[in-house]
Parts: sequence; C-alpha cells; structure tokens
Amino acid sequence: MWSADLTRVWSAQIALVHGMGALHAIHAVLKVRSPQGALGWALALVGFPYVAIPLYWIFGRAKFIGYRHARAGSDTPLDQVARSAFAAFSPWRARVAAEAPLGLPRHSLAFFPATRGNSIKLLRDGAETFPALLEAIDRAESYLLVQFFIVRDDRLGREFIQRLTARARAGVRVYFLFDEVGCHKLSRAFFRELRAAGARVEPFRTTRGRGNRFQLNFRNHRKLLLADGKLALTGGLNIGVEYNGEDPRFGRWRDTHVSAKGPAVQALQMPFVEDWHWATGEILTLDWSPISTDASNMTAQVLATGPADELNACSLTFLRLINSARHRLWLASPYFVPDPAVLAALQLAALRGVDVRVMLPNRPDHWLPYLSSFSYYEALAGAGIHLYRYTAGFLHQKVALVDNDFASVGSINVDYRSFHLNFELALLVADSTFAHEVAEMLESDFKRCRRVRFEEYASRPWWFKGAVRIARLLSPVQ
Repeated sequence: MWSADLTRVWSAQIALVHGMGALHAIHAVLKVRSPQGALGWALALVGFPYVAIPLYWIFGRAKFIGYRHARAGSDTPLDQVARSAFAAFSPWRARVAAEAPLGLPRHSLAFFPATRGNSIKLLRDGAETFPALLEAIDRAESYLLVQFFIVRDDRLGREFIQRLTARARAGVRVYFLFDEVGCHKLSRAFFRELRAAGARVEPFRTTRGRGNRFQLNFRNHRKLLLADGKLALTGGLNIGVEYNGEDPRFGRWRDTHVSAKGPAVQALQMPFVEDWHWATGEILTLDWSPISTDASNMTAQVLATGPADELNACSLTFLRLINSARHRLWLASPYFVPDPAVLAALQLAALRGVDVRVMLPNRPDHWLPYLSSFSYYEALAGAGIHLYRYTAGFLHQKVALVDNDFASVGSINVDYRSFHLNFELALLVADSTFAHEVAEMLESDFKRCRRVRFEEYASRPWWFKGAVRIARLLSPVQ
C-alpha cells in the first residue's frame, strides 16, 4: 500500500512539473522576443521542464519589470523633473536633417533632443581617461554622480574611492551607483569609508521586489561620472588596473571615453536620476540649467537605452546609423553578436558601396561572445564587409564612425546583450572635427589589427565549429 501511495505521489509531481512546463512554453511562445528564441524555450520547457523552468525564470524575460522612465504621459515627480529639464533645453535645441543620425523626434528613442553648444573631448585609453576622472572628482564643488558597471578592489579602485571620500568630507554630495552583478566581488568594507564620509552608495538592484526577483540576466552597463552639472565623462572604461593596461592577462587595454561640457551634461544627468530613483525611490535635486560652450558648438545627443524601453531603442538607433551611412561605417566593439535586423543593415550598407569595417579583439575575455562572432564570418564575407582583429592587446572600445561628420562613443557593444538586456549609455556627436579625430584614432587602431581571412573559419576543426554554433544559440543569455 505504501509503495502504491508513493508511486501516485511521484506520478502527480511529475505530471505537475510537466504541466507547468507546458504552461511556461505557452508563455514563451506569446512573450519571447524572437521566433527562434520562443521555439527554443518552448521545446526545452516541454522536454526538460525540471531544468528549463528555473532557467526560463532567470533568462527568459524580454522586459525589465518595474523600472519607471521619465516619459511623457504620466504626472509623477520623476516626470515633472524631466519635463522641467526638457523645457530648459529649448534655447539649445539643434536643427538636424531628418535623414541624419540625430534627426529623431524626442518621443521615439531619446528623451532629450540633439543640442548645440557642446564641447566633446576624446579620451584614449586609461592613460587619458583616469587622470581626467580623478581631476573631475577633485574639482567638484556641489555634487558628483558616479555610476560604473565594474569597480575593482585594487590600486586604482581604492584611489578612486579615496578621492570620492575626500570630496564627500569637504561637503560635496556624492551619489555612487554600481551594478550588483558587475561588482559582485566587492565586499561591503570597500565602500565603508566612503559611506562614513556621508556619500550615498547604492547597488542598481535588478532583482529588487517581488515582481522582478528573477531579473538576474539584466545589467546596468552604464559608465558615468558627472560633476556639478557642468562636466561629464562617459564611455567604455570601468574602474580597475586592468582597464589601465596593468593586467598581464590582457596586456594593453584599448578603450575610449569622452568628456563633455555643455547642454549634453544635463541630458546625461537624466538617466542617472532615473536609475537612482529605481534603486532608492528618491528624486535627486540637481542643477538643470544648461551652460553652452559656444566656442566648440558641437551638436550632440545622449542615448540612454535599456530593457525597460517601450521601443528597442538601442537596436533601432544602430539601424538608423547604419542606414544613414553613405561613404563609410566603421565599428569597434569587443563583442559582435548582432541581431538579424542589424546584420541585414550592415550587409545592405556594404552592398550599396559603403566602406563597412568591423574591428574586434583577437583574444577573448569572455568565451561565449568571442566564439559567437565566428558564426557571422560567412554573412560578412558574402556582403563585402571587412573584419579586423586587434592584436596589440585587448580591444574594449565601443565606437561607431559614420562618414566624415558623425561618431558615437559609449558603453554599447554590437551584441544581443547591449541591444536587448543591458541599460546602456552613449554620446552621439554630429561634428566634422570630432569625427575626424575619431577617424584618426581608428585608423591608428587598424594598423594594429590583422585583416581576417574568412577562410580561417572554414578550415577550423569540427569541434570548434560545434562550439561556435552552441555559443550562437546561447547568445540571448551572454
């Protein structure tokens, strides 16, 4: 009798799990972004529900639940701040052609419009970026907004915290936001002195609350330091000695940051205010009065994207940049796992005669995206896209150059994670002088690259090709 009862219990449990798998499969078909992803999840949930269900809870979500954007249509305190800030931008709003990369209405992809009166300076590698970051901290008089994906507990990370601590003790308001996954190796003691000095230090908390407790696959990948509403620095570098080329595993670390003055600084404040509001529920009191730097008068627009966007702003922006190219389109990224629409746009650009170049690292820091990039060799070669592998260290910069008058620098990689899963930040600059500087920088980088022969992948052994295909299938969770 006991054995029969146990059998019935086990049978009921097995039926329950498989029933839950079927229900989750229906949810995947209805909610997962791509047909391929929906089919893959549905098959896994029906065939292997014991493993697939918990994985689906973590990796199956397409939208970040609960994040409140300051967008038109809701009369919230955050929205009131955003609308007041937007009104202050009117005198500096730039006129751009409808077909230009910046010619998008504010409600579509970017809250703040393109503005004139900016001064944008290119910062190459840690040798230029870290002194600029530390100087901005030391000169701050009112407040500092600090946000990084990764901060290391090493010589550079500790110096960074010490400088912030000194400014906090001097009465400067310091707000420090970090990604809880990117900084998972940091101990609470690392921020103890900074907090004791009066600074506010908070994790972004992608897993906050009951409704999003399983949002582990999302990241806040933004890098930003903003001082007094007058100076901002953003780009690809995190805080740690490896980003200064001092880690023997990678050697030289090739990366790019920018410093900005002008109305773009206030625009860069808004995504931080939104992120801080998500993390703490608080609305920060900041300076929202743009200060024009008419001497440079560069046109720039801030692009802050993420998985809470109503539209897929990151992917759509890349499509617009690619489609606007007439002569050249150069991309530098540590990872290359584009979604089908972006890949097709790159192919079409090359087929219409645009000089399309993609620069990637020659060595991996993460194996899955590195292997995935090989799966695109045939598609790139067939369209005439030139692929380069950087050999003088590790390439980590996220830069786009369009023709002779537009460039983008930020945290956005050309991969599925940046397009769909990460909160990202980039500065789009429409200025021929700045574009010329970026072109010179990339030309120097190309000299340190090897041109990829697409036959290289065809000659690889079967097991390598198998690993590439598996990595490609796992691209949504990389």
